[in-house]
Amino acid sequence: MSPSIRIVFMGTPDFAVPSLTALIQEKYDVVTVVTQPDRPKGRKKVITPTPVKVVAERYGIPVFQPEKLRDPVNVEKVLSYQPDLIVTAAYGQILPESLLKVPKYGCINVHASLLPKYRGGAPIHQAIIDGEEETGVTIMYMVKALDAGDMIAQRAIPITETDHVGTMHDKLSQVGAELLTETLPPLLKGELTPIAQDETQVTYAPNIKRDDEKIDWSRSAKQLTNQIRGLHPWPVAFTVWHGKPFKIWWAHVLEESADAIPGTVKRVDEEGIVVSTGEGCLKLTDIQPAGKKRMSVSEFIRGHQMEAGERLGDE
Repeated sequence: MSPSIRIVFMGTPDFAVPSLTALIQEKYDVVTVVTQPDRPKGRKKVITPTPVKVVAERYGIPVFQPEKLRDPVNVEKVLSYQPDLIVTAAYGQILPESLLKVPKYGCINVHASLLPKYRGGAPIHQAIIDGEEETGVTIMYMVKALDAGDMIAQRAIPITETDHVGTMHDKLSQVGAELLTETLPPLLKGELTPIAQDETQVTYAPNIKRDDEKIDWSRSAKQLTNQIRGLHPWPVAFTVWHGKPFKIWWAHVLEESADAIPGTVKRVDEEGIVVSTGEGCLKLTDIQPAGKKRMSVSEFIRGHQMEAGERLGDE
Protein backbone atom coordinates (compact mmCIF):
# COMPACT_ATOMS: atom_id res chain seq x y z
CA MET A 1 0.00 0.00 0.00
CA SER A 2 1.39 3.39 -0.94
CA PRO A 3 2.07 5.98 1.79
CA SER A 4 -0.86 8.22 2.61
CA ILE A 5 0.40 11.51 1.22
CA ARG A 6 -1.60 14.11 -0.63
CA ILE A 7 -0.31 14.62 -4.19
CA VAL A 8 -1.23 17.43 -6.56
CA PHE A 9 -0.40 16.39 -10.13
CA MET A 10 0.27 19.00 -12.80
CA GLY A 11 0.48 18.03 -16.46
CA THR A 12 -1.16 18.67 -19.80
CA PRO A 13 -0.26 16.61 -22.92
CA ASP A 14 -0.08 12.91 -23.72
CA PHE A 15 3.45 12.74 -22.31
CA ALA A 16 2.09 13.29 -18.79
CA VAL A 17 -0.67 10.67 -18.98
CA PRO A 18 1.42 7.56 -18.07
CA SER A 19 2.86 9.34 -15.01
CA LEU A 20 -0.59 10.31 -13.74
CA THR A 21 -1.98 6.87 -14.50
CA ALA A 22 0.92 5.20 -12.68
CA LEU A 23 0.32 7.27 -9.53
CA ILE A 24 -3.37 6.33 -9.58
CA GLN A 25 -2.64 2.63 -10.15
CA GLU A 26 -0.06 2.63 -7.35
CA LYS A 27 -2.84 3.90 -5.04
CA TYR A 28 -1.29 7.28 -4.30
CA ASP A 29 -3.80 9.89 -3.17
CA VAL A 30 -3.95 12.31 -6.09
CA VAL A 31 -6.17 14.99 -4.56
CA THR A 32 -6.40 17.20 -7.64
CA VAL A 33 -5.02 17.54 -11.15
CA VAL A 34 -3.93 20.93 -12.48
CA THR A 35 -3.82 21.21 -16.26
CA GLN A 36 -4.02 23.84 -18.98
CA PRO A 37 -7.43 25.20 -20.01
CA ASP A 38 -9.36 23.45 -22.77
CA ARG A 39 -8.23 24.80 -26.17
CA PRO A 40 -9.59 24.83 -29.74
CA LYS A 41 -8.16 21.93 -31.73
CA GLY A 42 -8.12 20.89 -35.36
CA ARG A 43 -9.41 22.67 -38.43
CA LYS A 44 -12.88 23.00 -36.92
CA LYS A 45 -11.44 24.54 -33.73
CA VAL A 46 -13.39 22.22 -31.46
CA ILE A 47 -12.81 23.05 -27.79
CA THR A 48 -10.93 19.99 -26.52
CA PRO A 49 -9.89 18.92 -23.00
CA THR A 50 -6.25 18.13 -22.35
CA PRO A 51 -5.27 14.44 -22.32
CA VAL A 52 -4.48 14.72 -18.61
CA LYS A 53 -7.93 16.15 -17.87
CA VAL A 54 -9.56 13.23 -19.67
CA VAL A 55 -7.73 10.73 -17.44
CA ALA A 56 -8.40 12.68 -14.25
CA GLU A 57 -12.13 12.84 -14.95
CA ARG A 58 -12.18 9.14 -15.78
CA TYR A 59 -10.94 8.43 -12.25
CA GLY A 60 -13.12 11.07 -10.61
CA ILE A 61 -10.23 13.34 -9.61
CA PRO A 62 -11.03 17.08 -9.33
CA VAL A 63 -9.52 19.15 -12.15
CA PHE A 64 -8.30 22.75 -11.92
CA GLN A 65 -7.48 24.65 -15.14
CA PRO A 66 -6.12 28.12 -14.38
CA GLU A 67 -5.14 30.35 -17.29
CA LYS A 68 -2.28 31.72 -15.17
CA LEU A 69 -1.21 29.56 -12.26
CA ARG A 70 0.97 32.33 -10.79
CA ASP A 71 -2.03 34.49 -9.88
CA PRO A 72 -2.28 34.50 -6.06
CA VAL A 73 -5.90 33.36 -6.08
CA ASN A 74 -4.91 30.30 -8.15
CA VAL A 75 -1.96 29.52 -5.88
CA GLU A 76 -4.34 29.61 -2.91
CA LYS A 77 -6.71 27.26 -4.72
CA VAL A 78 -3.91 24.70 -5.19
CA LEU A 79 -2.75 25.10 -1.59
CA SER A 80 -6.29 24.53 -0.37
CA TYR A 81 -5.76 20.87 -1.31
CA GLN A 82 -2.93 20.76 1.28
CA PRO A 83 -0.42 18.94 -0.93
CA ASP A 84 2.42 17.01 0.68
CA LEU A 85 4.01 16.68 -2.76
CA ILE A 86 3.51 18.30 -6.16
CA VAL A 87 4.41 16.22 -9.21
CA THR A 88 4.62 17.88 -12.62
CA ALA A 89 5.13 16.45 -16.10
CA ALA A 90 4.97 18.75 -19.14
CA TYR A 91 2.51 21.07 -17.41
CA GLY A 92 3.36 24.08 -19.56
CA GLN A 93 3.52 26.83 -16.94
CA ILE A 94 6.20 27.94 -14.50
CA LEU A 95 5.31 27.27 -10.87
CA PRO A 96 5.53 30.38 -8.66
CA GLU A 97 7.91 30.34 -5.70
CA SER A 98 4.96 30.76 -3.35
CA LEU A 99 3.88 27.26 -4.40
CA LEU A 100 7.29 25.61 -4.63
CA LYS A 101 8.20 26.09 -0.98
CA VAL A 102 5.01 24.74 0.63
CA PRO A 103 4.72 20.93 0.12
CA LYS A 104 6.51 18.86 2.78
CA TYR A 105 8.22 16.68 0.19
CA GLY A 106 8.74 19.48 -2.31
CA CYS A 107 7.81 19.78 -5.97
CA ILE A 108 9.30 17.35 -8.48
CA ASN A 109 9.26 17.28 -12.27
CA VAL A 110 9.46 14.44 -14.79
CA HIS A 111 11.59 15.89 -17.61
CA ALA A 112 12.30 14.18 -20.94
CA SER A 113 16.07 14.65 -21.17
CA LEU A 114 19.30 13.70 -19.47
CA LEU A 115 19.77 16.93 -17.58
CA PRO A 116 21.62 19.23 -17.57
CA LYS A 117 21.34 18.72 -21.35
CA TYR A 118 18.21 19.99 -23.07
CA ARG A 119 16.48 22.14 -20.54
CA GLY A 120 13.29 23.62 -21.98
CA GLY A 121 10.14 22.74 -23.84
CA ALA A 122 11.35 20.59 -26.76
CA PRO A 123 14.00 18.20 -25.39
CA ILE A 124 12.89 15.19 -27.43
CA HIS A 125 12.90 17.13 -30.70
CA GLN A 126 16.28 18.69 -30.05
CA ALA A 127 18.07 15.50 -29.00
CA ILE A 128 17.10 13.84 -32.29
CA ILE A 129 17.85 16.95 -34.38
CA ASP A 130 21.31 17.08 -32.80
CA GLY A 131 22.00 13.46 -33.68
CA GLU A 132 22.24 12.23 -30.09
CA GLU A 133 22.57 8.47 -29.69
CA GLU A 134 20.73 8.43 -26.37
CA THR A 135 18.38 10.52 -24.30
CA GLY A 136 16.30 9.78 -21.24
CA VAL A 137 14.27 11.04 -18.32
CA THR A 138 15.35 13.03 -15.29
CA ILE A 139 13.29 13.50 -12.15
CA MET A 140 14.35 16.66 -10.36
CA TYR A 141 13.28 19.07 -7.68
CA MET A 142 11.70 22.19 -9.11
CA VAL A 143 13.23 25.60 -8.53
CA LYS A 144 12.44 29.05 -9.84
CA ALA A 145 14.86 28.69 -12.80
CA LEU A 146 13.96 26.60 -15.87
CA ASP A 147 14.69 22.88 -15.34
CA ALA A 148 17.62 23.78 -13.08
CA GLY A 149 16.77 21.91 -9.86
CA ASP A 150 18.75 19.17 -8.19
CA MET A 151 18.36 15.74 -9.80
CA ILE A 152 16.79 12.85 -7.90
CA ALA A 153 16.79 10.09 -10.50
CA GLN A 154 17.75 9.57 -14.12
CA ARG A 155 17.44 6.85 -16.75
CA ALA A 156 18.91 6.76 -20.26
CA ILE A 157 17.56 4.98 -23.33
CA PRO A 158 19.04 4.72 -26.85
CA ILE A 159 17.85 6.65 -29.89
CA THR A 160 17.95 4.35 -32.90
CA GLU A 161 18.28 5.48 -36.51
CA THR A 162 14.62 4.70 -37.13
CA ASP A 163 13.37 6.61 -34.09
CA HIS A 164 11.60 9.94 -34.43
CA VAL A 165 9.83 12.33 -32.05
CA GLY A 166 6.71 10.17 -31.99
CA THR A 167 8.45 6.93 -31.04
CA MET A 168 10.77 8.58 -28.52
CA HIS A 169 7.89 10.53 -26.98
CA ASP A 170 6.01 7.29 -26.31
CA LYS A 171 9.09 5.49 -24.97
CA LEU A 172 10.10 8.37 -22.70
CA SER A 173 6.60 8.90 -21.34
CA GLN A 174 6.58 5.26 -20.20
CA VAL A 175 10.12 5.48 -18.81
CA GLY A 176 9.09 8.61 -16.93
CA ALA A 177 6.12 6.86 -15.34
CA GLU A 178 8.23 3.86 -14.33
CA LEU A 179 11.02 6.02 -12.93
CA LEU A 180 8.52 8.15 -10.99
CA THR A 181 6.91 5.20 -9.22
CA GLU A 182 10.32 3.66 -8.49
CA THR A 183 11.65 6.95 -7.10
CA LEU A 184 8.77 7.97 -4.84
CA PRO A 185 9.16 5.33 -2.06
CA PRO A 186 12.84 6.13 -1.31
CA LEU A 187 12.18 9.85 -1.80
CA LEU A 188 9.40 9.84 0.79
CA LYS A 189 11.62 7.90 3.21
CA GLY A 190 14.41 10.45 2.82
CA GLU A 191 16.77 7.86 1.34
CA LEU A 192 17.79 9.78 -1.80
CA THR A 193 20.62 12.29 -2.11
CA PRO A 194 19.82 14.95 -4.72
CA ILE A 195 22.61 15.78 -7.17
CA ALA A 196 23.20 19.35 -8.34
CA GLN A 197 23.31 19.86 -12.10
CA ASP A 198 26.68 20.68 -13.63
CA GLU A 199 26.11 24.20 -14.93
CA THR A 200 29.06 23.88 -17.34
CA GLN A 201 27.18 21.14 -19.23
CA VAL A 202 23.86 22.95 -19.63
CA THR A 203 22.21 23.05 -23.06
CA TYR A 204 18.75 24.27 -24.00
CA ALA A 205 15.87 22.99 -26.11
CA PRO A 206 13.44 25.87 -26.53
CA ASN A 207 10.06 25.32 -28.16
CA ILE A 208 10.30 24.69 -31.91
CA LYS A 209 9.85 27.77 -34.07
CA ARG A 210 8.91 28.01 -37.74
CA ASP A 211 12.53 28.71 -38.74
CA ASP A 212 13.60 25.45 -37.05
CA GLU A 213 11.28 23.53 -39.37
CA LYS A 214 12.74 24.88 -42.61
CA ILE A 215 15.28 22.75 -44.49
CA ASP A 216 18.64 24.40 -45.21
CA TRP A 217 19.94 22.36 -48.13
CA SER A 218 23.53 23.51 -47.54
CA ARG A 219 23.67 21.23 -44.50
CA SER A 220 24.72 17.58 -44.84
CA ALA A 221 22.27 14.82 -45.73
CA LYS A 222 22.86 13.25 -42.32
CA GLN A 223 22.05 16.51 -40.51
CA LEU A 224 18.92 16.96 -42.59
CA THR A 225 17.78 13.41 -41.89
CA ASN A 226 18.14 14.10 -38.17
CA GLN A 227 16.17 17.33 -38.57
CA ILE A 228 13.37 15.53 -40.41
CA ARG A 229 13.24 12.75 -37.77
CA GLY A 230 13.37 15.37 -35.02
CA LEU A 231 10.27 17.09 -36.42
CA HIS A 232 8.28 13.94 -37.24
CA PRO A 233 5.32 13.59 -36.78
CA TRP A 234 5.00 17.12 -35.46
CA PRO A 235 5.46 19.89 -36.49
CA VAL A 236 7.11 18.41 -39.68
CA ALA A 237 10.10 19.78 -41.63
CA PHE A 238 9.47 21.68 -44.83
CA THR A 239 11.15 23.20 -47.86
CA VAL A 240 9.70 25.38 -50.64
CA TRP A 241 8.60 24.16 -54.07
CA HIS A 242 7.07 26.53 -56.64
CA GLY A 243 6.94 29.21 -53.95
CA LYS A 244 4.82 27.15 -51.55
CA PRO A 245 5.63 25.06 -48.46
CA PHE A 246 6.49 21.46 -49.27
CA LYS A 247 6.54 19.25 -46.17
CA ILE A 248 9.02 16.41 -45.82
CA TRP A 249 7.78 13.67 -43.52
CA TRP A 250 10.54 11.11 -44.08
CA ALA A 251 13.83 10.81 -45.91
CA HIS A 252 17.00 8.71 -46.08
CA VAL A 253 20.68 9.46 -46.63
CA LEU A 254 21.95 8.17 -49.97
CA GLU A 255 25.57 7.11 -50.38
CA GLU A 256 26.20 9.11 -53.52
CA SER A 257 27.99 12.38 -54.19
CA ALA A 258 26.15 15.68 -54.25
CA ASP A 259 27.41 16.94 -57.60
CA ALA A 260 24.96 19.84 -57.88
CA ILE A 261 23.97 23.01 -56.00
CA PRO A 262 22.35 22.08 -52.66
CA GLY A 263 18.59 21.73 -53.05
CA THR A 264 18.83 20.58 -56.67
CA VAL A 265 16.56 17.68 -57.59
CA LYS A 266 18.75 14.98 -59.16
CA ARG A 267 16.01 12.53 -60.07
CA VAL A 268 12.42 11.61 -59.32
CA ASP A 269 11.00 8.09 -59.49
CA GLU A 270 8.63 5.75 -57.68
CA GLU A 271 11.11 5.22 -54.86
CA GLY A 272 11.71 8.86 -54.01
CA ILE A 273 12.95 12.33 -54.83
CA VAL A 274 16.76 12.51 -54.71
CA VAL A 275 18.11 15.93 -53.72
CA SER A 276 21.67 17.23 -53.48
CA THR A 277 22.70 18.63 -50.10
CA GLY A 278 25.82 20.30 -48.75
CA GLU A 279 27.27 16.82 -48.23
CA GLY A 280 25.73 13.76 -49.84
CA CYS A 281 22.23 13.24 -51.17
CA LEU A 282 18.86 12.89 -49.51
CA LYS A 283 16.07 10.65 -50.78
CA LEU A 284 12.63 12.02 -49.87
CA THR A 285 10.06 9.24 -49.52
CA ASP A 286 7.06 10.78 -47.72
CA ILE A 287 6.03 14.32 -48.61
CA GLN A 288 3.11 16.74 -48.50
CA PRO A 289 2.58 19.44 -51.14
CA ALA A 290 0.80 22.63 -50.09
CA GLY A 291 -2.92 22.06 -49.61
CA LYS A 292 -2.64 18.26 -49.91
CA LYS A 293 -2.46 15.34 -47.51
CA ARG A 294 0.70 13.42 -46.65
CA MET A 295 1.61 10.99 -49.41
CA SER A 296 4.35 8.73 -50.71
CA VAL A 297 6.44 9.96 -53.62
CA SER A 298 4.94 7.21 -55.80
CA GLU A 299 1.51 8.78 -55.14
CA PHE A 300 2.88 12.28 -55.64
CA ILE A 301 4.29 11.69 -59.12
CA ARG A 302 0.94 10.45 -60.42
CA GLY A 303 -0.58 13.90 -59.98
CA HIS A 304 2.40 16.28 -59.91
CA GLN A 305 5.38 16.92 -62.13
CA MET A 306 8.75 17.57 -60.52
CA GLU A 307 11.73 17.58 -62.86
CA ALA A 308 15.40 16.83 -62.38
CA GLY A 309 17.29 20.12 -62.19
CA GLU A 310 14.61 21.97 -60.24
CA ARG A 311 15.70 23.66 -57.02
CA LEU A 312 13.91 23.08 -53.74
CA GLY A 313 14.08 25.84 -51.19
CA ASP A 314 13.90 28.77 -53.60
CA GLU A 315 11.27 31.24 -52.42
